Amino acid sequence: MISYQEALQVISQHQLTLNTTRVPIEQANGHVLAQDLIADRDFPPFDRVTMDGIAINFADYEKGQRSFPVADVIGAGMPQKNLDIPGQCVQIMTGAIMPTGLDTVIRYEDIEIEDDVATIKEEGIRHRQNIHFKGQDKKAGEAVVAKGTRLSPVELIVAASIGQSEIPVLELPKAAIITTGDELVNIHESPLEHQIRRSSNYGVQALLKEWNVDATQFHLKDDKELMIRELTSILSTHQLIILTGGVSRGKFDYLPEVLEELGVEKHFHKVKQRPGKPFWFGTRNKQNIVFALPGNPVSSFACANVYLRHWLQLSQGMEATNSYAELGQDLSFPPELTWFVECQLEHLENGKVRATAFRGNGSGDFANLTLADGFLILPEKQETFKAGEVYPYIRYRKEV
Repeated sequence: MISYQEALQVISQHQLTLNTTRVPIEQANGHVLAQDLIADRDFPPFDRVTMDGIAINFADYEKGQRSFPVADVIGAGMPQKNLDIPGQCVQIMTGAIMPTGLDTVIRYEDIEIEDDVATIKEEGIRHRQNIHFKGQDKKAGEAVVAKGTRLSPVELIVAASIGQSEIPVLELPKAAIITTGDELVNIHESPLEHQIRRSSNYGVQALLKEWNVDATQFHLKDDKELMIRELTSILSTHQLIILTGGVSRGKFDYLPEVLEELGVEKHFHKVKQRPGKPFWFGTRNKQNIVFALPGNPVSSFACANVYLRHWLQLSQGMEATNSYAELGQDLSFPPELTWFVECQLEHLENGKVRATAFRGNGSGDFANLTLADGFLILPEKQETFKAGEVYPYIRYRKEV
């Protein structure tokens, strides 16, 4: 067996080269930007008023003038106007383009208007106040969002502002999720006493969907020849293969042997961890990446969160970073294994995150996952873990 850190290192060496595709802006959230987003004009594109009020020439104010006849009213969306009459002002609204001849905006709260004359009530008016000047944020031709950024709603605001209705993003691999085992039946079936419904595959599929990877579901019976035929077809049409079950030492666990016959090179099988020790990883001619996850639901879910997430981040050119939390209670774990322990996560008033860990009833206790927010990662070369110590964690439950 190899260690958790060694498994991460091996997986890091086998990234896919992803192509560029374009997706509608409505579907781009969460994807990774494949090209810089370039400003097609200055940000902002004109001297933009930031307060409702009046616009004056500051030179008049400096000379002591405090009352200004109102010459015009200007709203957002109107073409730029010119005011070349000294000593006058215009009423102007937020978002409007600043007229030529004027250079300072005074908000309504600081003036009184009577008989179309605006009188300034406040002192301390500053030259060029309440104006967002043309090109102050970005100049035309500058990169506004850098290639490699994971797109969020704020980047989509920028994309829309520069006219990008379709966004260049990295094309994520076509994925297949394959369950194995004669004991599994479809979700809509009533299982017999010796059967169970397929379930772990839906958790993995939901994770992939969160990461914008579309996955097709398949199921293979415990028949070696059938497995060879079906996997041959799947490998030819999918880059990312995720198998659940069939990688342990059981008499009907044919997968490792089948994968080898199909030219999939094994890079490791078994990791010093709990849950998920039988985890298998391999590649085929730089065309397929194969994650063979253990069959128990908690094991497969933990391995997908830890390793599949890590691989996807690196393949998209992102840095795979950890979040950290302080342990909420003392724990003991004698086996020399990395422990992915389920935990509830709590944000404290001091800005820290506390992880309260709890033990389930083994890797088959998937109902226990519903009580947790993520996995705390406790190192293998340690038996006791004290409250207040800080360890990495992976959150699988989204924060609202």
